[in-house]
Amino acid sequence: MAGVAAGVVAAPPRPPKVQQKGGHRMFAVSDDSAMMKQIQATHSPDSREVNVKPILSLIESIFRHATPSIDGVLNGKHVSKTSLEEKAYLAAFDGVLEALPYVIQKISCEISCKCSGGGDAHGTTMAIFNMISAYSWDAKLVLALAAFGVNYGEFSLIVQLYPSNHLAKSVALLKQLPDMLEHSSSLKPQFDALNNLIFAMVDVAKCIIQFSELPPQYISSEVPPLSTAMTHIPTAVYWTIRSIVSCASQIASLIGLGNEYIPSATEAWELSSLAYKVGSIHEHLKKQLAICYQHIDEKRHFEAYQTLVRLFDKIHLDNMTILKHLIYLRDDIQPLVDGTTKSKVSLEVLRKKTVLLLISDLEIAIEDIELLNHMYRESRSRAEYQFEIVWLPIVDIDPKSAAWDMTHQQKFEELQSIMPWHTVHHPSILDPAVIKYIREVWRFSKRFIIVALDPQGKLASPNALHMIRIWGSVAYPFTKEREEALWKDESWRLELIIDGLDDGTIMEWTTQGSYICLFGGENLDWIRKFTSAAKAVAKLANIPLGMVYVGKSNSKERVRRTVAAITSEKLSYCWNNPTFFWFFWARLESMLHSKLHHGKSTENDPVMHEIMTILSYDGSDEGWAIFCHGTLPPVARARGQNALASMEEFDRWKDDANQRGFAAALDNHLKQKELESPHHCNRLILPGIDGGIPERVVCAECGRVMEKFIMYRCCTE
Repeated sequence: MAGVAAGVVAAPPRPPKVQQKGGHRMFAVSDDSAMMKQIQATHSPDSREVNVKPILSLIESIFRHATPSIDGVLNGKHVSKTSLEEKAYLAAFDGVLEALPYVIQKISCEISCKCSGGGDAHGTTMAIFNMISAYSWDAKLVLALAAFGVNYGEFSLIVQLYPSNHLAKSVALLKQLPDMLEHSSSLKPQFDALNNLIFAMVDVAKCIIQFSELPPQYISSEVPPLSTAMTHIPTAVYWTIRSIVSCASQIASLIGLGNEYIPSATEAWELSSLAYKVGSIHEHLKKQLAICYQHIDEKRHFEAYQTLVRLFDKIHLDNMTILKHLIYLRDDIQPLVDGTTKSKVSLEVLRKKTVLLLISDLEIAIEDIELLNHMYRESRSRAEYQFEIVWLPIVDIDPKSAAWDMTHQQKFEELQSIMPWHTVHHPSILDPAVIKYIREVWRFSKRFIIVALDPQGKLASPNALHMIRIWGSVAYPFTKEREEALWKDESWRLELIIDGLDDGTIMEWTTQGSYICLFGGENLDWIRKFTSAAKAVAKLANIPLGMVYVGKSNSKERVRRTVAAITSEKLSYCWNNPTFFWFFWARLESMLHSKLHHGKSTENDPVMHEIMTILSYDGSDEGWAIFCHGTLPPVARARGQNALASMEEFDRWKDDANQRGFAAALDNHLKQKELESPHHCNRLILPGIDGGIPERVVCAECGRVMEKFIMYRCCTE
């Protein structure tokens, strides 16, 4: 043993001196531009192509099985298993190598000879580069790894089979490998460093292959960012092959290992230093690859965005082309969830139907869902309404990222569970280009919208929400023409104001000929005084009067407390369903949206004038009131103080009421009150106007142009 041990090759030369640069340890030789020119001079690729991915998979399998087997021998154990995944690609590997085994064997011999003879690592690396000059950078690296994999695999097989196979034992004895067991504890640092370096090399190879697979239609190797990344690949290939040479030298040094062998810390240090170097190269390449992927994504998204724009300009036989590009283009999954059965379904359920795209974030109000739920279930019983609703959740964070946590997922699933219509099975299936289109073309921001598409996929309405709030399913098929036709049949009357909000009480009063007073606000003191005074006036005027409290917009909790007080004190009639108060104001807002979309203003549209008046009343801190009689238009309205004063001053106009009638006299008196108090400050808070904020808004009372301010509000209280 001693004689053979004396002939063991000395440890490989210490790597080039390490220096500090920019906080990272780097080999000084890596900055040698002359050496890089030397490497580039060996690169002369021809037209040959190598399918490197299956070869790398096979190499990785060798390393994966070799490493545990060596560790097992060192630890007195032996484990070797073949996964189903490996069996699959091994079966598919046949025919991939073709003429490559000769090249791999040639490189393997070069590595074995030079490393066994203690040759210069850089010189051996350059010799390998000259042997594979005709191949691409990724093929060079994979072929060199394959050559080392053969050597390392053969070494591992002998170690693995030594305990049980006579042939392996004989070969191991000739190589004096059994003595390696004598030094198992002292060799562990070297094998740990070797394993770390091997898998770092595989990571670099995978990364370089990914560069070669980048789609040329989206990114060119001649322009940044890929051209920038490509300048680093020769360096990466050099240091990886240089590391292969060092690994092979480490394995060669174990042949003929004698009992007097003294482990050298330099050997483990060299491998660890190279592992750090190759790992740093891999991290840098990953960053460059991420930049390339981002560039590709931007190109793809732009292309997909432009495709959507073009598709909406074309005429289609049905809506499937549009819906596939909007919801999910591939056929590998069923993208929708049926709200009734909660099972996944394909886009085919929407074919040739009017489709309402409910577009929102995860903060959609439960009241809006209840409203749509009522309309949707009502429409299911009427065959003439052939439309479907699909929820498209547009979220501010990437549903595929770590930021999409269980809180977001649970919120999504909660909303999805209470929707009886179709929903996408997850927000992540929506393409970023679609989200960009929805935000920029359909102007979705925070407030949810309902985009209507006709059976051919043509845009029927960029936001049918307002039609739905005003008329429900009667607005089908939700086109601008249908909206115009519905407005032609409308006038400012009690039925329009409270449509869908009456449990029968108000209309019963109307049928009986009663006057109806709608009033709002949240000043309970004013409400007490006004309701008491109005009831007293009705008694004196000998008219039936029904009073209905309609609350105040964006004050849910305060309205709830006010309703509780009104009900307990029996001041007036209140809706039992809290949603009705929200819906009253939501419908008025939608009426305003609808009128603005049709180019109406307070000067040329009486209905819009009245809507703006009520909204301006609501924007103040006091109450307000409207008086109606039967099916006639509302006969009188006023802000809080004038409404209360008119009731308290009934003696001043009761004679007029006896002569002209109560309605005419009240209207005349309220107009006089407005003239007596010309100095007022109306405040109109417009909801988020999709489609732009009106540049000119006229005061509904005095006719002057209102001054515009910007207000930010984060909650409804």
